[in-house]
Amino acid sequence: MTDRLRLAVPNKGRLVEPTLALLHDAGLVFESTDRSLVARVRNFDLDILFVRTNDVIEFVRDAVADLGVTGIDLLCESGADLPQVRLLGYGQCRLAAAVPADSPYQSLQDLSGLRVATAHPNATRSFFAAQSVPIEVIPISGAVEVAPRLGLAEAIVDLVSSGSTLIMNGLRPIADVLASEAVLVANPDARDTRSVELKAIETMLSAVIAARDKKYLMMNALASKLAELEALLPGLSGPSVIPLAHEGMIAIHSVVEADAVWGLLPRLKAAGASGILVLPIEKIVP
Repeated sequence: MTDRLRLAVPNKGRLVEPTLALLHDAGLVFESTDRSLVARVRNFDLDILFVRTNDVIEFVRDAVADLGVTGIDLLCESGADLPQVRLLGYGQCRLAAAVPADSPYQSLQDLSGLRVATAHPNATRSFFAAQSVPIEVIPISGAVEVAPRLGLAEAIVDLVSSGSTLIMNGLRPIADVLASEAVLVANPDARDTRSVELKAIETMLSAVIAARDKKYLMMNALASKLAELEALLPGLSGPSVIPLAHEGMIAIHSVVEADAVWGLLPRLKAAGASGILVLPIEKIVP
């Protein structure tokens, strides 16, 4: 029987839905429910293990899983030396040091000798040590934002996305400790002994991620307008140009950044493009 790859993913939290969406978009066929512990992928030798968020790294480190999806913040906090296969492009957030809005502290150096409450004590200690700022770390498992108000600490280090939670709790950030997003990690032994299979998974996911911020443009134009339009459409390696049935007419195909599309369309029309189609891209394999 084939020894199937095992991928550990969180069963709860902010990374669950985008992780499942990425796996499905990559073409992996499996079923999962809120109570799923293991999902068997039907079209690839892969089993998906749904585990507690904090257990993903341990599963990969102990070779219970060959691959895992976790956050850079959790990886740094654990201290695990796991190979990072690739960043996954979602779950962006940051660890930020923050103080009460009415406090006199303006910089990290102002926190020297003070107490800092956090649910990420290891990452916090490492960061402040690297900055040569001595602090007392107060580990706390939840509701970190209220620590200054309760007199537990003068400052906090907490996970921040938009920053609105800090503002709601009367806090202001003074420094970023760590930038984080979802990352695919591998067991070191699996990376060496099963490199071909791991590379196949990486290629599947990378193709989807690469396509997510791109659009495919198709348009018609006079051949005499090619140089002007080509200057607007660098594409991946230059646009594709196809002669049309009508003399002097061409079709131009190009891949462009999705964020640039709406600013690009009026410029293309002004340069002579017509019949412009904007299409989604499913996957891009370099």
